[in-house]
Amino acid sequence: DFIASFEGYHTKLPDGSCKAYRCQLGNGKDDGVWTIGFGCTEGVYAGLVWTRAQADEAFRRELARFEAAVNRLVTVDISQNQFDSLVSFSYNVGEGALKSSTLLKKVNAGDFEGAGRQFASWVNSNGVKRVPGLVRRRAAEVLLFQTPPQPPPEPVMPQAVDIPPAQP
Repeated sequence: DFIASFEGYHTKLPDGSCKAYRCQLGNGKDDGVWTIGFGCTEGVYAGLVWTRAQADEAFRRELARFEAAVNRLVTVDISQNQFDSLVSFSYNVGEGALKSSTLLKKVNAGDFEGAGRQFASWVNSNGVKRVPGLVRRRAAEVLLFQTPPQPPPEPVMPQAVDIPPAQP
């Protein structure tokens, strides 16, 4: 849901399906990458149309790919929130960008505070133009990254257990 809220479902047709579009760089220029559904790019071409079910399934596949990348690239223990924020980040910028990033180097060095500061370095389109949508996304990712995991709620045990009397 976190990633989908930033990616959006594009370009929706009246019947609920979606069609391929060229992603914009933030400066109004097309980046040349055909995209569909929730930011999916793998195997996408001009004229491609997907049902909502196809878009949902492709989104799950791409998420699994980026989850696997984070699992492979991160070499230290991280929280679920840190994992989720890194998956969102890599889904947006790509596995290669995560792999070569100072953000990942700091995570793997256990410098989580320094890693958190690195998200703000990734708010420009084509490395030049600051994009408000990327600023919002990176702010949300770093907030998630820095949020300590919540302990699970205590189990509710409404039933009472009577201890049987000791046997002689």
